Amino acid sequence: MLSFEEKLAIADSFPELERKNVSMKRVNYHYEESMFDKKTVVYHLHPNGNGFVYAGYLTGYDVDDRGMVNIRDMSAEEIRTIIEASIRSLTWKGVRRATGSIEASDATTPDTAQEVIEERWTNAKNQSLELKFEDEDQMWYIFAGEDLDTVFESYEEAAEYLTEEGFVRAAD
Repeated sequence: MLSFEEKLAIADSFPELERKNVSMKRVNYHYEESMFDKKTVVYHLHPNGNGFVYAGYLTGYDVDDRGMVNIRDMSAEEIRTIIEASIRSLTWKGVRRATGSIEASDATTPDTAQEVIEERWTNAKNQSLELKFEDEDQMWYIFAGEDLDTVFESYEEAAEYLTEEGFVRAAD
């Protein structure tokens, strides 16, 4: 098991996270740029080695009813990976086809954005899918190249489908 200090160093290595000291010497890390109400990525990291990372939008993790994963016995690499995935899951990385990139402050949730919004998702086999929001019909389309794969009514449904299929949002 990694020490408290080692886990703190890992979380501190993410400049996008803001450290918040809480009661009983525990530490939380918030992602203030989250596009969702959820902002806490690392929760109650404690000197005894216990702590949690939010994985509510991720698949492949044993989450509790709050969407948290216990990181007590994880390796450094496992902790880095889940923190990175958690941050990515809370980030809206779309682009507007006509106006260039949008920043997190442009919309409170992906569903409120205007025009056509696109995201590229990739998997371990280097395959790529495009997630596109069409303002006209308020639907989320997933394309494999020119071919339509499927359509969803909400971003959350589309993201869940993509993660279940082994895809993650591609970095800009």
